[in-house]
Amino acid sequence: MRFAVASCLALLLLVAGGLVAVRVLVERYDSSVAREALLDPDARQGEYVADPVTRLRAASLTGPLNYLLIGSDARWGSPEAGQRSDTIIILQIDRELDRAFLVSIPRDLLVELPGYAKTGFTGGSDKINAAFSAGGGGADGVALLSKALYALIGVKFDGAAVVQFSGFRKVIDIVGGVEICVDEPVRSIHTQKFFPVGCTRMNGADALDYSRQRYDLPNGDYDRQRHQQQLLKALFRQAGTAGIATNPFKLDQVIRQVGSNLTVDTGGMALADLVFALRRIGPGDLTGVRVPSYAEDIDDTSYVLLEAEATGLFTAIRTGELSSWAAAHPTWVNPI
Repeated sequence: MRFAVASCLALLLLVAGGLVAVRVLVERYDSSVAREALLDPDARQGEYVADPVTRLRAASLTGPLNYLLIGSDARWGSPEAGQRSDTIIILQIDRELDRAFLVSIPRDLLVELPGYAKTGFTGGSDKINAAFSAGGGGADGVALLSKALYALIGVKFDGAAVVQFSGFRKVIDIVGGVEICVDEPVRSIHTQKFFPVGCTRMNGADALDYSRQRYDLPNGDYDRQRHQQQLLKALFRQAGTAGIATNPFKLDQVIRQVGSNLTVDTGGMALADLVFALRRIGPGDLTGVRVPSYAEDIDDTSYVLLEAEATGLFTAIRTGELSSWAAAHPTWVNPI
């Protein structure tokens, strides 16, 4: 997908609402999740701490927190040419650590990409998702993307996560599928399956397929961004109602699936401590945000350009005031 980012939050948020036993289980798999320093030093809040002995503990965690979430169809570290990030989301946790905002960055957003010496990339104007390829993919691709977002927004990140969605279909099936309310009829260009208007329970394959669609939808990629956020919230809600957090067997299955497709950079905190610190966030505490922007064809290439209101959004991200900004700009809040 493009929905692949959901598996990051499935681990960061899903188990956060569980009991002490859940935390113990998360700790069991904490070391099994792939870890890398993903963020560019200029785009990182604080310094990267690799030594588990000196890592921060949950008690020291205060908001607001910003995490860069990336979804990619390509295998992690694949050197294939043209590899791009399919989904880019800034996750902001508010000061009280009890609300989360999902800001979807349009992948066709026209920006000035900074240079990257490791790959000989000298910088220039391009779509934001080209940064992943220009950085060489993998950790370096994320580093350049984080640097580009820092240059654009001025935001520094507390961590990052990259997910390959290929194995995530099983996570949705493990929790019993997800309830999705389709608001615009659409036929998949991938499977030809038709999704009529109405609420229905989707299995993993259908949910991922639905979240990838943008053609024949009134707002194109903006609708796809909203559907990604909608699916993430639906998964979070289903995991809670299915009792995943209190079912060690199912939680074990979820963590295994997520962990095998997830690479994280939590800065100076153990993953188990991070999910425990975010335990107060529930499905109703997730808000989807759309970047004020519009599509524009330039020299026969489709781009997304920023509207004037984007300046206020970027300020809110930097200052941790997304709650106030969203309340004052309901037009850019996605109904999810």
